[in-house]
Amino acid sequence: MKTRKEALDYGLTFEDSYFDIPFSDQNWQLVRYKLNKKAFLWTYEKDGFINLNVKVDPIKAGFWRKAYKSVIPGYHQNKDNWNTIILDGTVPDSDIKIMIAESYELVSDSPRKRIYEAVKTIPYGKVATYGDVAMMAGNPKMSRAVGNALHNNPHPGEIPCHRVVNSLGELAGAFAFGGKEVQANLLRSEGVEVNSGKVDLSKFRCTI
Repeated sequence: MKTRKEALDYGLTFEDSYFDIPFSDQNWQLVRYKLNKKAFLWTYEKDGFINLNVKVDPIKAGFWRKAYKSVIPGYHQNKDNWNTIILDGTVPDSDIKIMIAESYELVSDSPRKRIYEAVKTIPYGKVATYGDVAMMAGNPKMSRAVGNALHNNPHPGEIPCHRVVNSLGELAGAFAFGGKEVQANLLRSEGVEVNSGKVDLSKFRCTI
């Protein structure tokens, strides 16, 4: 990711996000969260590179700065709560997207955020359906939103989306986990029985 457009386009994939140009200055182009108008992605050109400012948990701020020389304390913003990402090609797209997603999570109270928090509560060795997760997230009608959120899971190691199955106990398609049997193997490693791509909900479904 090296261009402003790439960054803005990704920022606008998040629910209830919108584009803004404050200060009547084309160099500062932002993505905000609609429900509170807070910006979670600032873009601007500086020293020949597009820079991104993203909100960060102070605990994680130092981690990203140590991981990449091109992630520095936030330019013109609180250094504890913001990082600047210099798009010079040295920071992998995957990590840039994680940092943008984390910034979004920090400024929003979105259905997607509630979905991720609900999935985190599914116990080891158990599964839940998309409908179960929707209910835990506060809206039983957003099963489809659950699927979309899990397909864009920013933290697979923290958000155990492999524990979510459909209403029949069937696993997701291979594409969702990067290959055939990946989800099944993750579940089996936790003691969940998977037969012909399906889990016995009467045995392994968690109690909501």
